Amino acid sequence: MEEGRSIGREHGSQHKMGSGRVAAVAVAAGDDHIEVAAAATVAVASSSGQHDDDANGGAQQGPRWKRFLGHVGPGFLISMAYLDPSSLQTDLQAGYSHRYELLWVLLFGFIFVLIIQSLAAKLGVVTGRHLAELCMGEYPKYVRYGLWFFAELGVIAATIPGVLGTALAYNILFDIPFWAGVLICGATIILLLGLQSYGVRKMEFMIVLFMLVMASCFFIELNQVNTPVSELLEGLFVPRLRGHYAISDAVALISALVLPHNLFLHSSLVISRNIPSSCEAVKDASVFFLIDNALALFLALLVNVAIVSLSATICVDNISLETETCSSLTLKSAFVLFKNVLGRSKSVVYCLALLASGQSCAVITTYSGQYIMQGFSGMRKLIIYLVAPCLTVVPTLIICSIGGALRVRQLINIAAIILSFVLPFALIPLLKFSSCSSMVGPYKNSISITRTSWILSMVIISINTYFFCNSFISWLVYSDLPRFAKAIISTLVFPFMAAYVAAVIYLARKKVSINVALPSRSVSCGIEVEEVRIEDGR
Repeated sequence: MEEGRSIGREHGSQHKMGSGRVAAVAVAAGDDHIEVAAAATVAVASSSGQHDDDANGGAQQGPRWKRFLGHVGPGFLISMAYLDPSSLQTDLQAGYSHRYELLWVLLFGFIFVLIIQSLAAKLGVVTGRHLAELCMGEYPKYVRYGLWFFAELGVIAATIPGVLGTALAYNILFDIPFWAGVLICGATIILLLGLQSYGVRKMEFMIVLFMLVMASCFFIELNQVNTPVSELLEGLFVPRLRGHYAISDAVALISALVLPHNLFLHSSLVISRNIPSSCEAVKDASVFFLIDNALALFLALLVNVAIVSLSATICVDNISLETETCSSLTLKSAFVLFKNVLGRSKSVVYCLALLASGQSCAVITTYSGQYIMQGFSGMRKLIIYLVAPCLTVVPTLIICSIGGALRVRQLINIAAIILSFVLPFALIPLLKFSSCSSMVGPYKNSISITRTSWILSMVIISINTYFFCNSFISWLVYSDLPRFAKAIISTLVFPFMAAYVAAVIYLARKKVSINVALPSRSVSCGIEVEEVRIEDGR
């Protein structure tokens, strides 16, 4: 499939080389000759051969809904990452602390995620290459090694909550020691990754099942409490920030949504579909993947809203009984809370949801690590299938085993900080590539979408950096460390932060130099491509 896609790209590249030379003559001669360039493009496109039309035309036949079903799947793999144990813990705490008042943050956060993930999907569809491969071809040697390091670090950090949640669920349900649950989770990850040998659709189907299990569990739980619908809708559509730590909790909710490994994974999964190298096919595929992503994110949003509502309703209605449990709500104490308020059976349902959340999260993050290693290293797939899971799973198992069940909350918080720290090194290259005419040509998003993506991304990156620096400085000032130890830590950390900011600025300001073969079979699309390149030449 990938070889056929590559052949199609090469054919489109040869086609555009010929028409590109005509376009260059048109630029040199003046604006009056653009029509001549377009006519020459028509001639080159029409002479490309009947074989190309036959090869690509068949994929556009059939009902539109059937073609859409062929593109369903990647969005659900991506959306499951927003239902991981880290998001679950954040939602539970937000529900107790602010009731329904931060639901609007989830709504706007998921809209932003839809925009960003659609950029990643379109980048893969248009270029036929995923984000890691494009970074490998664009940046200098040491820069791409740095991006690879941060991408792998983000994968490990994203896997930690999944392993912790799975081990905790095994410990509660079957009274298995926590370290044994960690090992079982690692073995299950390797076993479930074996499904990819039967095709990526099998992997997507498995993740959809996990997602449906988790959604069913929390909807069953929510059905047992009387949630005030009017307050829920008001919190969902009326922005407000009241009470202590409302701003920091809102930032925590948004930070838990934008995940760096998802950007690499989404741009990789869309390439698994057999998309013909034509303008019409690319536009259809982009729309199909957008709808797929929107449906999956909508289901994930409903589950997150159900978790927040469940926590808010239980803790407020039973405040006299469960004040201490609600005030320090964690993944494990939530089991005790549900058991005391809803009964033993409902607490078991919660544990099943936690198990589905943790196991699917760990599988997806490890799966994304394979594509990241493939893109940055260029190694053979067989070697990657063996090495990449070990590179992700082994450090994660060691960290989780050492941390133990008593430090689950702290480890999840540390993992969230690491993810927010490495986010710019995946998000900024995506924004640069998807807004570059030489990269996506006529498929470039509108100016409003591009500006909105950049503004929101810079806001999130700035807020994450500010809170990270502020938290570190507060810890350093109020810690009990000796003065000389504080001086040593400051000497090491602050230059590192300066280098971090400089690296982010470098990625944001660097001009994209890589060119890719754009899909162009039809005459109108060929003219469109040439007009974009002529405009860039001016």
